[in-house]
Amino acid sequence: MIKMTNKSVKKVVLAYSGGLDTSIILKWLQITYNCEVVTFTADLGQGEELGPARDKALLLGIKPENIFIEDLREEFVRDYVFPMFRANAAYEGVYLLGTSIARPLIGKKLIEIAEKVGADAVSHGATGKGNDQVRFELTAYALKPDVVVIAPWREWDLRSREQLIAFAEQHQIPIAKDKRGEAPFSVDANLLHASSEGKVLEDPAQEVPDYVYSRTISPEDAPDKPTYITIDFETGDATAIDGVKLSPATLLAKLNDLGRDNGIGRLDLVENRFVGMKSRGMYETPGGTILAVAHRAIESITLDRGAAHLKDQIMPQYAELIYNGFWFSPEREMLQALIDKSQEFVAGSVRLKLYKGGVHVVGRSSPYSLYDQDLVTFEEGAVAYDHRDAAGFIKLNALRLRTLGQRKKKLGL
Repeated sequence: MIKMTNKSVKKVVLAYSGGLDTSIILKWLQITYNCEVVTFTADLGQGEELGPARDKALLLGIKPENIFIEDLREEFVRDYVFPMFRANAAYEGVYLLGTSIARPLIGKKLIEIAEKVGADAVSHGATGKGNDQVRFELTAYALKPDVVVIAPWREWDLRSREQLIAFAEQHQIPIAKDKRGEAPFSVDANLLHASSEGKVLEDPAQEVPDYVYSRTISPEDAPDKPTYITIDFETGDATAIDGVKLSPATLLAKLNDLGRDNGIGRLDLVENRFVGMKSRGMYETPGGTILAVAHRAIESITLDRGAAHLKDQIMPQYAELIYNGFWFSPEREMLQALIDKSQEFVAGSVRLKLYKGGVHVVGRSSPYSLYDQDLVTFEEGAVAYDHRDAAGFIKLNALRLRTLGQRKKKLGL
């Protein structure tokens, strides 16, 4: 990494949410580096108005031409979420990577804007304890090796909420009433999920309070009548719900609504962070949970056993690469090529029953189905399968086991 003095940074692009923390960072950058600040706010479907972010940036002295707000919802789902779901990726077996998969897109846009405006640095609001600092910075260095990354949480001496509030008051940064006290937990949200962690969630022995949930109703409060839906797939990607073609972002938003109303997608997880510590988080991924179940269902009839099992073997490595921030690494791209090759005939329809927190597959069909009813029936079919052939198959597979058994017998073991 190139080391630069404060004076050598002339323009920096900040990943800016418009919230209190990144507003403090914005002012801190202006003071500490005496540089021009460009703000970038991404609409990833977090469900918040982005107009206030523009207004706040203007209030803090950012020129209108230096304020970038982009609607990335379609790109996010099409180019990041869907490729990941083709792999059935789940970190440590359960986490659908909602936060992790958003970071490379934000990082890529930061670099694109930096190139556009001639900035020599980028900055983010991730803390020094979390995974996001790694994800943002690995992306930045992969796409612009000579970029300077400024991570204020690793540099400044603002160590408490009181100090942050005092800094904001000193520099006339507006503070919402609900931001003056200690936040009960932190939230990160996008179109794929909402994650909550910290404070009231830090004790893994305590149940998540009801007020933490924002994307799903309680399964106990979900309708007593199940909801049936059909999802259509083409080359591994969902394309329609109940026969209605939808864009990637619109489709995921629709699944989110269905998942929310049926109490689907809650996950209470203690995970292993890349930086070395364990953390407890609560994730809500309503639409993603439905999509993950449906994708596995369509693969079950269209993927060959060898291909399916190979995918399951590489999935943990693929998921870990995304979790750790290596989206723009050659190994992730190599695995993606393999995964995408496997999806050529993953097409058809999956019928699901959504009921009180559960997603149940009740039907699947495909023009490329490998399921042969004549083969699996207990009746003698008209296909080339002779039950007597199984005897030789079993004996050949048992040969080494019998040899080992003979040795144990000879040794009296």
